[in-house]
Amino acid sequence: MTNAWQGVMAALVTPMTAAEEVDLDRLEEIVDYLIAEGVQGLSPLGSTGEYYALTDVERKAVVQATLEAAAGRVPVVVGANAGSTREVVAYARQAETLGAGGLLLAAPYYSLPTQEELFEHFRMVNDAIGIPIMLYNYPARTGVDLTPELIERLADLENIRYVKESTGDVKRIGEIIRRTDGRIRVFCGCDTLALESVRLGAVGWVGGVVNVLPKEHVQLLNLASRQGDLTMAHELHHRLSPVLSMMEGEGKYTQFVKAGCSLVGHPVGPPRRPLLWPTPQEMSRLQKELSALRTLPAPAVSTCRNKTLRGESACRLSPSGEQEEEKGVR
Repeated sequence: MTNAWQGVMAALVTPMTAAEEVDLDRLEEIVDYLIAEGVQGLSPLGSTGEYYALTDVERKAVVQATLEAAAGRVPVVVGANAGSTREVVAYARQAETLGAGGLLLAAPYYSLPTQEELFEHFRMVNDAIGIPIMLYNYPARTGVDLTPELIERLADLENIRYVKESTGDVKRIGEIIRRTDGRIRVFCGCDTLALESVRLGAVGWVGGVVNVLPKEHVQLLNLASRQGDLTMAHELHHRLSPVLSMMEGEGKYTQFVKAGCSLVGHPVGPPRRPLLWPTPQEMSRLQKELSALRTLPAPAVSTCRNKTLRGESACRLSPSGEQEEEKGVR
């Protein structure tokens, strides 16, 4: 497979101002930062990117800003998810037209399609575009499972070449590789199982905590695969585990990722409601876990000016790292 995707891919956050407007300037900054830290791919508009809470105009703007900031340095794999096949096809075609390197496609949510209906859905998207597709199997979010049997059938479609496996069942990695004769390359989508996933044949890792700790993710994957130093990989994974477990295991993944970005000095603002900023107690616990991995910057108050879809909005950083609008600024 020519120019195959591999390595660490960030499930990119969508930065927001304190007023919960998409912050395009901050998005460009976080893209530059992640690439400089060695991240090998970007996936905007996934679960961590809060695609479900964005308007059509905002989704397009996020894709355009990400592609512009990445400038061809790494693949940009755009989430094109929605509740109906018609919408997904439209988002997929738009992403391809804008220059995306590929698509990240989960099952349509809420409607609970059958396996046959899922096959037909992905077939229609596959036939509508000409760029690679990474399936995203996360039944805890979508309500339906892309089983290894279904993925084996989907592997016969021209553009479906990857899967982000997020069930937490690592045995599936080997089964998918075996059933598809390696035509489907597997990415780990369960942060706490990244090391084991790579050992079982995963070629990469798509994660939201990459936004918080990109260098550590890249180091772990290098140690586990290309460099082959499993002793050091286990040591690093052991150090990362408390943060990864807290992020993934408490039902506040996006909220904790955005808070974590602020704590390490790369604020991306709050999540969009209905999601809320973590409580002070949660922030304290998260800061403690992150402090064990790296020296955190001292809380600071600084001014900034953000380009949003509705113009510019001034903001500052509160001692907790959360963005707040300056009084009197419109």
